[in-house]
Amino acid sequence: MLRSRRFFMLAVALIFMVALVPLSMAEEQAAINLNTASIEDLVQIKGIGQKYAQRILEYREKNGPFSQVEDIMKVKGIGPKKFETIKGSITVATPE
Repeated sequence: MLRSRRFFMLAVALIFMVALVPLSMAEEQAAINLNTASIEDLVQIKGIGQKYAQRILEYREKNGPFSQVEDIMKVKGIGPKKFETIKGSITVATPE
């Protein structure tokens, strides 16, 4: 009886731990590369809607790739406050 109770407790603990993994993974989305992202990719960033996504693409087409994430503040309407909100969700890398 004691052995089956231990097994049951272990099984419950494992199920609980496995259930928490997807929740933490969902919070840690991969950063979006500003230099290769499409509009569909950009709107996945919390705080970036269709209008900002279009402005980011237009800026990239006109000025070339972003060299650092802070360059996104050169896009009309994206200032320090919005940058602080999105900086953990973006990255830059030179497109191949």
